[in-house]
Amino acid sequence: MSDGNYNRNLLPYNNYQSGVRAGKAALRQLAVNELRRQLLELCPDIPEAEMERRMGQMRDALK
Repeated sequence: MSDGNYNRNLLPYNNYQSGVRAGKAALRQLAVNELRRQLLELCPDIPEAEMERRMGQMRDALK
């Protein structure tokens, strides 16, 4: 007879939290990609180094 914990043992450990972290990482990447797209659209002559600096600032702000 089962003690009620059988199904819990079949699940991966802490699966919910890993899914939340993966979702947050995906959203951060989408935000940084959108910033890049907008910078290219609004300031087409922006140097690559300046774009990378701004994207780095965005990544730091999203942590």
